[in-house]
Amino acid sequence: MSLPLASSTLLARIAVEEPVTSHPVAPPLFQTSTFWAETPGCFAAMATQARHPAFYTRYGNPTTRAFEDAVAALEGGEAALATASGMAAIMVAILDVVGRGDHVVAQEVLYGGTVGWLRNLAPYLGIDVTFVDQRDPDAFRSAIRSTTRLLVLETPSNPMMRLTDLRAVTAIARARGVVTLVDNTIASPINQQPLSLGADLVVHSATKYIGGHSDLSAGILVGSAERIKSASDKACLFGATLDPFAAWLALRGLRTLPLRVERHNATAITVARYLSVHPAVAAVHYPGLAQHPEHALARDQMSGFGGVLSFEVGGGLAGGEAVVAGLCHAHRSASFGSFSTLVVHPAAMWAGMMTSEQLAASGLPAGLVRLGVGLEEPSDIIADLQGALNGMPACR
Repeated sequence: MSLPLASSTLLARIAVEEPVTSHPVAPPLFQTSTFWAETPGCFAAMATQARHPAFYTRYGNPTTRAFEDAVAALEGGEAALATASGMAAIMVAILDVVGRGDHVVAQEVLYGGTVGWLRNLAPYLGIDVTFVDQRDPDAFRSAIRSTTRLLVLETPSNPMMRLTDLRAVTAIARARGVVTLVDNTIASPINQQPLSLGADLVVHSATKYIGGHSDLSAGILVGSAERIKSASDKACLFGATLDPFAAWLALRGLRTLPLRVERHNATAITVARYLSVHPAVAAVHYPGLAQHPEHALARDQMSGFGGVLSFEVGGGLAGGEAVVAGLCHAHRSASFGSFSTLVVHPAAMWAGMMTSEQLAASGLPAGLVRLGVGLEEPSDIIADLQGALNGMPACR
């Protein structure tokens, strides 16, 4: 006969029993910071196993592991590491490969946060960085030194939608023993799988298409089991790992990812074609357009062209701001991959991440507007753009 427990002890020992004869359709959320073991031997085994999924959530969690395994399968990788943000994944990936005295070759046009990290933090850590034109594989070849350890790529790149020839550049890197890291956020794992094109590591801001609902912040890194194990060790020391609730939300987003990306692809090409003939638009940057300079490359290494596009208007900073301000339904928001259309003026937004000299050197047009199309009816998105470009917003 067991002794009666005090109320505080009773409440501290509440547990939910897992069903024996039935199974949940949606994977359950393991919202716990730590796990207990039946015996000292079990505890010792849990504590010493690398990336144990049920010992301590900073090292691993069943919900997080399910998310990692799903993305690894989508990207064709052996393993994945979920992190607290896309930038956390990028930081962990870089610092797992390079250290003081090493050299990195990166594209000139990358996500602003990545550029900021490479320009401002890498030198502080004793890491040298050379930026090259992503459209020229020979530029990467020429920039590689004996101390080069990593190439940082993003294709399509944010926000100019330029492409990197992944087969050509990764072949150059492999021949020199250099690791390649590819930011695949804009393409999504549905439209492009860089590992199959020769990359060593792939990173996503899962905040974007993978999550898809604008309600989580997460990143994920995919690669070989050996590389992910090494990166995971550092992520745990940095405290950069993902919490289980965000992983559970990301799992939910993954279930509809192919359907959503198909809609984003179809809407973006429709909108891009409309913008390409509008008299107020000087240029449209979208790899799905036949006139895009890397359209043939996009057709070769992508199965879809994504839901992000950018376009240039006249009037510099003021012109770009006027178009963004004239949109009635698109949300002014620093993201993409959402159910709703999100718009930003990159030159204005990234001014806080770069000096004026760095911004000018990036080649970012002052009147560039980036559009991440949502799941709305394409005709409504076009009507919103028409009002803004013609100076007659529908909401006024």
